[in-house]
Amino acid sequence: MSVGTHIIWNCRGRAVVCGPRTLIMGILNVTPDSFSDGGEFVDPEKAVARGLEIVAEGADIIDVGGESTRPGAAPVSPLEEMERTIPVIEKLRAQTDALISIDTQKAEVARVAVAAGADIVNDVSALADPDMAAVASETGAGLVLMHMQGTPETMQNDPRYDDVVSNVRNFLEERMAFAAEQGVLPKQIALDPGIGFGKTDEHNLALLRGIPELTALGRPVLIGASRKSFIGRLLERIPEERLAGSLAAAVFAKLRGVQLLRVHDVKESCDAAKLVDMMRN
Repeated sequence: MSVGTHIIWNCRGRAVVCGPRTLIMGILNVTPDSFSDGGEFVDPEKAVARGLEIVAEGADIIDVGGESTRPGAAPVSPLEEMERTIPVIEKLRAQTDALISIDTQKAEVARVAVAAGADIVNDVSALADPDMAAVASETGAGLVLMHMQGTPETMQNDPRYDDVVSNVRNFLEERMAFAAEQGVLPKQIALDPGIGFGKTDEHNLALLRGIPELTALGRPVLIGASRKSFIGRLLERIPEERLAGSLAAAVFAKLRGVQLLRVHDVKESCDAAKLVDMMRN
């Protein structure tokens, strides 16, 4: 559903306006092995404190993840993932009205997370778990569908496309149709082309340039380029030195029409997005 230049994204009964003001999704990895901040917020109290800090820095959404999806990462069990994420989500829900997202590929984890207070399911596998669509349909949670070629363990093993922008667009369109067949309303869905997930550096750049083809699908588009390896390779920077590159990618994505940005550096990203929004509007 769109209202003028706005798109409404329904997340458990909350009508989230995606449009001229960029929405910021702050990353909260409660994992020991994420590529940029693995191990930093494994302790639940530290994770909750960081989640509240993310909101204070200006984020609209806290994205809580309990399983690393960096290249080469091995999967963890649903129980382990829930042990990492659910206590954090429960405590955050008790202390903030900000939107909370669960970053998971598993329907079992998503269902428990939504019951604990999450508003959004951020699924990097785009419903590879056959039960995931039912979670979104039955709970009304917002649903992010992301493109990934392969799995985190295999995705960077020589990824190839005929035309990466068209291939990703067609995949996301098909996944939206599948979700609708399973009872998920279109207004619950946001789309993510999966920067860095089974893509070369050129593929990532092409997808950023091709954002208008993705926004043409009529749903909010989320870009997560923050501190990604392609920025490191192109600029020869380690993850801790990729802020400037991350902000450049975020600003470019916004200028190409993106409504949501998933970021590590929340305060700086909010400032950059706010200024771009002011200049554009």
